Amino acid sequence: MRNSLLIIIVFVSNLLYAQDDKLSQDKAEKIQTIIHLFKTKNIERISEIVNYPLSREYPLTDIKSKQELMKRFNDIFDQSVIDEISKSKITDWAEVGWRGIMLHQGTMWIDTDGKITALNHQSVTEKKQRLKLISEQKEMLHSSLKSFKNPQYKFKTKHYLIRIDELENGKYRYASWKNNQNESAKPDIILINGILEFSGSGGNHTITFKKGNFKYIVYRFHIGASDTPEISLSVEENNKEILNEDGQLLEK
Repeated sequence: MRNSLLIIIVFVSNLLYAQDDKLSQDKAEKIQTIIHLFKTKNIERISEIVNYPLSREYPLTDIKSKQELMKRFNDIFDQSVIDEISKSKITDWAEVGWRGIMLHQGTMWIDTDGKITALNHQSVTEKKQRLKLISEQKEMLHSSLKSFKNPQYKFKTKHYLIRIDELENGKYRYASWKNNQNESAKPDIILINGILEFSGSGGNHTITFKKGNFKYIVYRFHIGASDTPEISLSVEENNKEILNEDGQLLEK
């Protein structure tokens, strides 16, 4: 979720899945445990019931381990979200299909085992950190790319370095280099007016760019089989695929 898209996913989930009116006793007990842990601010125990990685909005890095969460806990869980969780009632939580159980409109998600799977909250500290990282990215970018609203992600394939940004108009921009270059160089290709489309409610999506007879499709996978890549690039000419390369997301 690098997840700049987590809020959208939550709303899609709400539309697709009806909430159960009443949680089972077992699930209610797991929620009560979480409420108690946040009420007592038991950081060590909370860090043990997270399903890692815990996504943060790019370019913030995801939390990959218990040790990392304990180190960054106060940056992520500010008092407002601690209060929201610790003061919640069982009736504030609802089961939403296979997605799990959510607090309110998706502030936090847990699975049926009581493990935290997502936190859709950004503290003031995280907001400042994210703005600083975006500013640092803009300083490093080629002049033709410095203007954008939100960085979406960047990744490397066998042959290319690719960067996707959301522009002020809500459309997306594609920039690519040979994978031995860096972002300060002039991009080999810049495409604009990319369109994002979700596939289901798990967060999988595509961003499609068109240029003449060519179509560039970026596939982002949040859910898939064990051999499903994080991300991949497909290029079509006259609707015939001429390139397909899996990629690896880059944090910086």
